[in-house]
Amino acid sequence: MPLLPHHDGSALYVSNDSPELDELIRVRVRIPVGFGPVTRVHARSNPNHEPRFNEAERIARVDGWEWWEAEVLVENPEHGYRFMITTDQGIRWLNATGLHTAEPLDAEDFLVVTHAPAPSWAPSQVMYEIFPDRFARSAAADDHPTPKWAVPAAWTDPVVDRGPHTPLQFYGGDLDGIVERLDHLERLGITLLYLTPFFPGASNHRYNATSFWEVDPLLGGDDALIRLVEAAHARGIRVIGDLTSNHSGSEHEWFQTALSDENSVERDFYYWLGEDDEGDPDYVAWLGEKSLPKFNWNSTELRRRFIQGPDSVVAKWLLPPFNLDGWRIDVANMTGRYLEQDLNAVVRRTIRQTMIEVNPDTILIAESTNDASGDFRGDAWHGAMTYASFTRPVWGWLSQPVATPWYFGLPTETMPTYSGVEVHDAYVRFTAGMPWRVRAATMNALDTHDTARFATLAREAAVPVAAGLSMTLPGIPVVFAGDELGLTGMDGEDSRTPMPWATIDEHDETMTLYRELIALRNAHPALSSGGLRWLVVDDEALVFIREAAGESVLVVATRSSLQMELEPNAVAGIGSAKRLFGDTVIEPSGKIQATGPSFSAYLLPGVRIAA
Repeated sequence: MPLLPHHDGSALYVSNDSPELDELIRVRVRIPVGFGPVTRVHARSNPNHEPRFNEAERIARVDGWEWWEAEVLVENPEHGYRFMITTDQGIRWLNATGLHTAEPLDAEDFLVVTHAPAPSWAPSQVMYEIFPDRFARSAAADDHPTPKWAVPAAWTDPVVDRGPHTPLQFYGGDLDGIVERLDHLERLGITLLYLTPFFPGASNHRYNATSFWEVDPLLGGDDALIRLVEAAHARGIRVIGDLTSNHSGSEHEWFQTALSDENSVERDFYYWLGEDDEGDPDYVAWLGEKSLPKFNWNSTELRRRFIQGPDSVVAKWLLPPFNLDGWRIDVANMTGRYLEQDLNAVVRRTIRQTMIEVNPDTILIAESTNDASGDFRGDAWHGAMTYASFTRPVWGWLSQPVATPWYFGLPTETMPTYSGVEVHDAYVRFTAGMPWRVRAATMNALDTHDTARFATLAREAAVPVAAGLSMTLPGIPVVFAGDELGLTGMDGEDSRTPMPWATIDEHDETMTLYRELIALRNAHPALSSGGLRWLVVDDEALVFIREAAGESVLVVATRSSLQMELEPNAVAGIGSAKRLFGDTVIEPSGKIQATGPSFSAYLLPGVRIAA
């Protein structure tokens, strides 16, 4: 693809990505010399919905690029800007979706925000997701009584992924079992552990909580969580929990009080619809599932108990003795939204304000299964657990186009097929509305406890390509427990396979792959904090570079064997590129030769701005 003007929100291009209101920041744009004579460059903002133009100064010409810099006064909490580039061929506009000849929408502008940022450690994490019932059983697990709701299963029994017993199948994994397996996480290179809910609930998934004030005794109780967090922290691994802000379980203590007493304060915690056909109280529930009654966030008492202040549920688990490092919020996209009501912003900002008050060095990630840009503007959620920008496009590019009853909830009978061009297009469109720092804390998940396993339908030799993209694109890479063993599953329930500890040595090849890719990510800061510039976008190949002042990492991902050539001056120092991973051949001329589905990474010098 031709070299084009470039800007992103990384430190090379923005002097401060967390400014105060009324602060002057400097923004830079990088224009290839071959783009044509550039006469003027302006940074165009839209404060208070009134356009403002700040003329840029050319500050350097180096390695075939001109660098232009302008000052921008940050006048709104969410301040958008773009570049107007004047050439002898006319005006070109550069915004978060790319280069345009016609004036683009304000919604597509680059975005800098004044809201409190995520912890500084967030972009450098490698996340490991654990579904506690299926990870590991400690010796103490045998002493936990089987709950009345459960259908007991031996650890080697197959998962029942469809039927009435699916949410009741009980393997009995517990938190002390995770403690005993922390060596496994440490050897992989994991730095952030994400636990799906640990609250008591009448199911194996525990998203139908009966209380938010205690750890399920089946998992070992409160003391087991304390032991786990302390042991993880001792190894340099942070731990976040999973909290459902959209609903509780129908057996939850608040809901049971609301059912039994119409005059209770808890009655206002939920939405009521009169009586059902049998004369029982009817209520709003998540997607109509009556075991999951929906919260009504108009209730100030619900806010006080659940999300607001140091005595709330949100605060309790971040404080000693539990000391969690943050939360993943379940069904965040639907939270606070019902008919004409939309309290989502109120809820998310209240949660984050509470976290800032009790421990500002904590992360807040939220589920939003489709287009997340509208809610992820940096005001509260630090990053998204979403599938539109990364997961679905990568699956479409690297999976077999076979008949399958499952594809991320879409009513399709066959796996959709993406070209590399379409992967790039989806990635750009679905991330353009987010501030750069939100992109840096968004989860790059190939699969999760809610999806099929990527390896199930992957093309031959495609797992290294997909996992490599997860580790090298902006965001937090995610390993769902068992991915590193090559486990498979045809849907979200089927993928919740108990970890096969007894045969773990049989998975050494996949384990080695994940260890090496995670080591690549952990060893190179450019993969966490560097910018992103696309170099080749082709049906069969995606080539990009993560750039920073100290180093750059060139990434080549292909679906088939092919040859391609980088544009002259696309990257500096290509002749001294050092292979970090993979077997793609890069010649000093910029010619790239790749064999089969392949993933490779090369180390290059950092970016010079001043000659």
